[in-house]
Amino acid sequence: MTGTTEPDPIDHKPHVPDEVADAIRTLIRWTGDDPEREGLLDTPKRVARAWKEYCQGNLENPAHHLNRTFEEVGGYDEIVLLKDIPFQSHCEHHMAPIVGKAAIAYLPRHKVVGISKLARVLHGFAQRLQVQERLTAEVADCIWENLDPLGVAVVIEATHGCMTGRGVRTHGVSMTTSRMMGTFRKDERSRREVLALMGY
Repeated sequence: MTGTTEPDPIDHKPHVPDEVADAIRTLIRWTGDDPEREGLLDTPKRVARAWKEYCQGNLENPAHHLNRTFEEVGGYDEIVLLKDIPFQSHCEHHMAPIVGKAAIAYLPRHKVVGISKLARVLHGFAQRLQVQERLTAEVADCIWENLDPLGVAVVIEATHGCMTGRGVRTHGVSMTTSRMMGTFRKDERSRREVLALMGY
């Protein structure tokens, strides 16, 4: 239409403060590269925005995903299990990737939650600077405290970039952590059953 202009597209990318971009330029320079060369000109802002996304779990409370529960379960009173849930996190010691999968199970007392919410709880805690042991405990504790189940079992298996990409540089090694609560901790038969269902 004559006399009108199309509006500029809205930029949804988060603003990167100068001091954040400068810090990344300093790191690039310190490692021996030139932050002013063509391929690296936009890298500081890209890296900053990527880390904002990697750590978006800091901005949420994963327990909120467990607010909506269902009490009408047709008398079901056996284990609820979601396994092979992929996730990515970053270790708080070297900020290197942690890549793995989790199995999350609980034994309902009187209510259940949508299964996708278990994955959301995992991702909410994973999208922070982490150590695997704490991640495992946080996921289990969150489910225990908010669903009031008879038991909770969480097993996480992951590879760590701080071990494969630097230092000892050992590939093909994974770390497994677990947390058992309630009946899965107290009763050996229940613990064996849930671990067998998880494939361990």
